[in-house]
Amino acid sequence: MNYVRLLFLSAILSGMTLAVQAQSARLKSANKQFENLAYVNAVRAYEDFLRLDKKKDPAEVQEAYTKLGYSYRALQDTKNAERIYADLLKEFPETDSKNYLYYAQALAANGKYRDSQKIYSKYGEKQEEDLRGGKFTVSYMDMNKFYQDSSSYRVEFLPVNSRQADFSPMYYQNGLAFVSARDETGPVKRVFGWNQTPFLDLYFYPDTAELQNNAGLAARAASLGGSTTTAEVAEATPLEDKPLSKTELFSRTLNTKYHEGPMTFFKDQTRIIFTRNNTARGKNGKSTDGIRKLKLYIAENTKGSWQKVEELPFCSNDYSVGHPALSPDDTKLYFVSDMPGGFGGTDIYVVEYKDGQWSSPVNMGKEINTEGNEMFPFIDENNNLYFSSDGHEGLGGLDLFYAELREGVAFKGVQNMGYPINSEKDDFGLITTKNRTSGYFSSNRKRGVSDDNIYSFRRTCKQLNIFVYDAKTNEPIAVADVRVIKAGINQDLRFTGIDGKTGFCVDANIDYEFKAIKEGYSPNSIRFSTMTQSERPVMTVSIYLEKSENTLVKGTVKTEVNQEPAPGVTVTLRNEKDKSEQQVVTGKDGKYEFEMKPGAPYTLTTQKNRYTANQEQIPKMKAGKNPKLIEKQQGIYGEGDVFELKNIYYDLNKFFIRPDAAHELDHLATLLRKYPEMKIELRSHTDSRASDAYNMQLSENRARAAVDYLVNRGIEPARLNSLGLGESEILNGCTDDIACPESKHQKNRRTEFRIVSVQRNTPESAGK
Repeated sequence: MNYVRLLFLSAILSGMTLAVQAQSARLKSANKQFENLAYVNAVRAYEDFLRLDKKKDPAEVQEAYTKLGYSYRALQDTKNAERIYADLLKEFPETDSKNYLYYAQALAANGKYRDSQKIYSKYGEKQEEDLRGGKFTVSYMDMNKFYQDSSSYRVEFLPVNSRQADFSPMYYQNGLAFVSARDETGPVKRVFGWNQTPFLDLYFYPDTAELQNNAGLAARAASLGGSTTTAEVAEATPLEDKPLSKTELFSRTLNTKYHEGPMTFFKDQTRIIFTRNNTARGKNGKSTDGIRKLKLYIAENTKGSWQKVEELPFCSNDYSVGHPALSPDDTKLYFVSDMPGGFGGTDIYVVEYKDGQWSSPVNMGKEINTEGNEMFPFIDENNNLYFSSDGHEGLGGLDLFYAELREGVAFKGVQNMGYPINSEKDDFGLITTKNRTSGYFSSNRKRGVSDDNIYSFRRTCKQLNIFVYDAKTNEPIAVADVRVIKAGINQDLRFTGIDGKTGFCVDANIDYEFKAIKEGYSPNSIRFSTMTQSERPVMTVSIYLEKSENTLVKGTVKTEVNQEPAPGVTVTLRNEKDKSEQQVVTGKDGKYEFEMKPGAPYTLTTQKNRYTANQEQIPKMKAGKNPKLIEKQQGIYGEGDVFELKNIYYDLNKFFIRPDAAHELDHLATLLRKYPEMKIELRSHTDSRASDAYNMQLSENRARAAVDYLVNRGIEPARLNSLGLGESEILNGCTDDIACPESKHQKNRRTEFRIVSVQRNTPESAGK
């Protein structure tokens, strides 16, 4: 069972108390266990009360059924939850509408979708404001959409799993860090009162390659995939209680007597953010309802040991914050919370991280969050979001979902990942490669109770072959570009062979556009949909190109700070004669392709939020004389980028601009004239010799000297700021008491500029 989920669900308990005057001794005993969140004991006590008490007050019976059903729900025992909720609704049809929802969810978790549909319909009638009733009622009319891509996945049970819960894997070094409730070492065995199982700790398996090789040993235990119908899961061979030979505690300094839960790592893997119960002692560690809430903590790896554990500033004693996920560039942290003001039980939030400071949390919005529970976010290398939810339509329990993010918004909505990644049980904690070719996730699909395990998955290719032909001769066209475009954004780019053929792996439930481009031809595109499932293992489409005198314009947009391709840049080619426009958003390769007609001048612009915009005029071409191909390359500067001004060094203890530095500052002045809205900060550094105070003053003088030079070259002073950093950022280890030659000391006497802000410098973008 998903322990960390249960800690979040405890927030719902505030509305579970039913008003009764007097209670039997057995009911009082059961309620005490329930109030202490000891659900294993509560289940026994409520079952005893319902079975043994002869003269039962109807109000007491209703209370017992309600709390017994919720206890089974908390323990993820969906079969018994279904039984109890069925009795509750039969005897007390006017019970709280939430019990209809819980009954519908239990039925779905047990694979009884038709029955679940009927109860969801009744729930929708009783609770019109909650959209889940209507959504699930419609969704369960046709289950085929959940199985469209099932033949493309193979899912395997991993030998890293123990008899206790194992879940929430995360990539770390060459292995997997994960969460486990496997038995603690030592003579004292502490157990979690909720379900009488050990507390959670962080564990590590150092070699994913070996883990994948050994997965075949456990495949007979739980192997899924290759079928378009629900597969039976073979009973797993019982695992030894002893730990696997290569599985070890992740950190003895991070693991405590409380729960340590899901974690994420900064890209350099020297810092971790992880979930833990509030560790403050006594009442200070508990909320007003007496529960130790989840919090997020950050720690640093110092010489192989995780140290400097600190609570993140947006945590609280009164609500839980957990399940962290960092963006690939470490600038955003996604997490889960039941803080006030959300859409449902738990929502996904995001905070920005910049210069060591955290912003205030922002809810991801109703496209992502529902009236239910959204949990376990993960951001892939393309900045797309994976998460689990029981509020979006799914197969039951928590299902895994995927959302393409544009500027932090799920612009195409949320997509259920389907079977066999999802099942009727809880599926959560997914991590994957950027193209979802492989990865890991957690599920309690084997038995459903106390049964979280980690699974691996691989996605096999649903092959689409594309042939490009000459429209007149029907001859294949070799070395043609074939670009896949989704929602106006460039994706993969392939090239045809001598047979005019290339291929793509396509996903289910997607509308594609494939565009073929070749010098001497007009580009042509074809649309292809996988909204309906094809039984063919390989599919084929053809694109025909007409000969043309038009010119192809091809280019690449790169970031100036590191010369890497820039995704997410809007590139527009405008015909200044008829005012028509062609537009595309660059993908991960930063490339774009357009066609230009003769007889008209064109304007090429590039735009991206918080980056400089470029505009370039392309003169009109003459028919019959124009080149077949024009290749362009644009560079963009982003806010926060830092550039070292090469060859700007200073003589020892001096701050005058040397003649060899003036040439580089002249280049910077030219850049500032090109982008008249750009504002920068000149940052100057010294070597380590002399006192800290002296070096700080010297660096401030040097930065100011660079600013003065640029002002004398006509740059507005308001666009420039100076900052002296003294010897605080030595580059090469030449610190105090370290003997270094003069050449190495001079490397530290340098000046950089950081871009503080940019603004669109074209009329078309001024209002954007």
